[in-house]
Amino acid sequence: MATARTATTWVTPTPEANRNNALPPGTWWIWSLGLGTAASRTTNPLLLALLIGVAGYVVAARRTNAPWARSYSAFIKLGIAVLGIRLAFAVFLGSPIPGTHLLVTLPEVPLPHWAQGIRIGGRVTAEGLVFALYDGLKLATLLICVGAANALANPARLLKSLPGALYEAGVAVVVALTFAPNLIADVRRLRAARRLRGRPDRGLRGLLHVGLPVLEGALERSVALAAAMDARGYGRTAQVPPAVRRTTAVLTLGGLLGVCAGTYGVLTAEGGGFGLPVLLAGLASALGGLWLGGSRSPRTRYRPDVWGVRAWLVTGSGVAVAALMVVAATYDPAALRPGVVPLVAPALPLWPAAAVLLGLLPAFVAPIPKEPS
Repeated sequence: MATARTATTWVTPTPEANRNNALPPGTWWIWSLGLGTAASRTTNPLLLALLIGVAGYVVAARRTNAPWARSYSAFIKLGIAVLGIRLAFAVFLGSPIPGTHLLVTLPEVPLPHWAQGIRIGGRVTAEGLVFALYDGLKLATLLICVGAANALANPARLLKSLPGALYEAGVAVVVALTFAPNLIADVRRLRAARRLRGRPDRGLRGLLHVGLPVLEGALERSVALAAAMDARGYGRTAQVPPAVRRTTAVLTLGGLLGVCAGTYGVLTAEGGGFGLPVLLAGLASALGGLWLGGSRSPRTRYRPDVWGVRAWLVTGSGVAVAALMVVAATYDPAALRPGVVPLVAPALPLWPAAAVLLGLLPAFVAPIPKEPS
């Protein structure tokens, strides 16, 4: 028996997930935002496909069977739709990229003189389509990374871990994040019920018969949520001096503006000198405002989430991917943003690809979700 137990421990080094060792939802969001930041630094389709594969593998290995965990496929479909729309715009509305490899010439609609620079139809080149493909794939990758966070992070626990100053805004965000997964689950349940009864579940008729019960269920959940929040004393605030309220507003708003300006500077090449200092100053100011604003929300936190070693490893993997891709974009921008004029096949840069693979760490260190009984 001891030998069998030792072998099992060696094969499965990570424990099974339970209420005590489950990762805080903030770890998954930081990890996914790190992958999204890495995607924003490159248009190389090979690196973007690698980021999509990393996010998909981690989701497949560590998501649960909760309703909100099934929304990942919806984000994949949304990313594919964005990619298709971007390519359609390049075909019918033209592309700013000049090209010599002509694919087709569409009938061009004549436009008035005040619409110079805009065309509908005309020449469609391979360079313009490839540029649109790279750009659309980057947007699709960002959506898929956000979908990974939605599929892995428990929104209810995310609300509980928010600072007191953001509790009201957090409720609205969490309700918005849970609306889409619950809507998808309701649509699947109603379509399955109609198929069992031999009724159509596709087309306009099926949409009308499924859409009304779905909206009714959403309204009932909203009313139930409002009643539960009212019964638990939601909205109760403490009395604080006016000076504290004004200081909180100044620090929070100023800090958020600093974070926005600093993030823009970090993500763009023009703001490399001021981006990081402004970002750090904005974070410090926003944290100070949140700490002061938390005094207006006198609430307790039952069994707070603990950031253990595994949580820090998951968070660190996402931050490492983002940081290494930012450095790679600074030292070798040509490898991360392959050109389309002249039209050449993109190459896979070795070190950025190795940095992206660090995002696979949560699939090995995060607790394994329980199998459905």
